[in-house]
Amino acid sequence: MDNNIKTWLFDILSSINEIESYFVNQSMQFQNYQKDLRTKRAVERNIEIIGEAMNRILKENSEIQISDSRKIVAVRNRIIHGYDSVSDEVIWGIVIK
Repeated sequence: MDNNIKTWLFDILSSINEIESYFVNQSMQFQNYQKDLRTKRAVERNIEIIGEAMNRILKENSEIQISDSRKIVAVRNRIIHGYDSVSDEVIWGIVIK
């Protein structure tokens, strides 16, 4: 596997771990998330990183099979380009699934 792809996969894993770390010392309740602007922005940023890394992987090697890879990239695009229409509920759904 190409070193770039390994780096991007590591970035994805790191972002997932970082998102999970935000909820270690608190219960995973939507109301808490919705009230915490810093956590919301941090989660959104990590989802952007995941989507961008996924996009780079697919451009580098389109034969790599990662489930829902196009959806992951689409979410990244939605957050970045449609920032004003991204709902807390959608982002929270991504976090808990």
